[in-house]
Amino acid sequence: MDRTATANQAAVSRAMNGSLRTKNRLGAGQLPMHLLLGLYVVISLFPLVWLLLSSFKTNREITVNTWAFPSTLNFENYRAAWESANIGLYAWNSLYVTVIACFFTLLLSAATAYALSRMKYKVLSKRVYSFILLGLLVPPGALFIPLYRLVNELHLYDTHRALILVYCTYALPITIFILNAFMQSIPSELEEAGIMDGLGAAGLFAKVIIPVTMPALVTVFILAFIGNWNEYIFSQLFVTTESLRTLPTGMATFNDGYRTNFASLSAAVIISIIPVLLVYMFLQRQIIDGMTAGSVKG
Repeated sequence: MDRTATANQAAVSRAMNGSLRTKNRLGAGQLPMHLLLGLYVVISLFPLVWLLLSSFKTNREITVNTWAFPSTLNFENYRAAWESANIGLYAWNSLYVTVIACFFTLLLSAATAYALSRMKYKVLSKRVYSFILLGLLVPPGALFIPLYRLVNELHLYDTHRALILVYCTYALPITIFILNAFMQSIPSELEEAGIMDGLGAAGLFAKVIIPVTMPALVTVFILAFIGNWNEYIFSQLFVTTESLRTLPTGMATFNDGYRTNFASLSAAVIISIIPVLLVYMFLQRQIIDGMTAGSVKG
């Protein structure tokens, strides 16, 4: 019995040593790749770190020595950006428009993608799907005049409703494309089980399809949130009242045409990044699940 236990321990020890040697060989072979990825991380983070340091400097420090560290941690730039430049109001406007536009984008795109993925008339479904995907080929510049006329005729000019309508419409093609591909992979047995439980079409969509599609919905939400939060051109075109401006257009006020307040602008940019980072931090697990869903079969 003792000899058997000793033999087993020796076998386990040899297996562990072999595994460690294999890992060491893989680590040495992957060293160039790790160095390359490390360099990529440094290059990617450098602008953010430089921006953060600049937000604590004075305009003179930024002008005289751009790359130096701040002499003191000057939080006055954040106070000036938040109070004097109305960044708090612009941030609230951006959050309001972005969240409502994302809600309607997810609702409409999920319902449309589900209908297209389950439509019995396959030829009609493919034609409607292809027509929707044509929106991916239209550049924003080609939409300025028709959208401007449409918004005016609907009496929505200089309102947040105009931005919500435009953001939602512009995001629909890519979100329908992602959700339709995901929903086509959902097995029909799940819906058949829901029908056996007495669910109708609305019940199937709300209680079966939406929970299963949640990783893809989170991914689509992040894409729409970042796109709407950073959008500048449509906001500049459809909103002119100062109190209705969103964050990207509001930050343009730091440049009066003759000079730019770089210190306060850096602080405002840091403030504008925080909501996106928070959303990504809380939803990063679902984002990874949504991006990898369907990549492995079985």
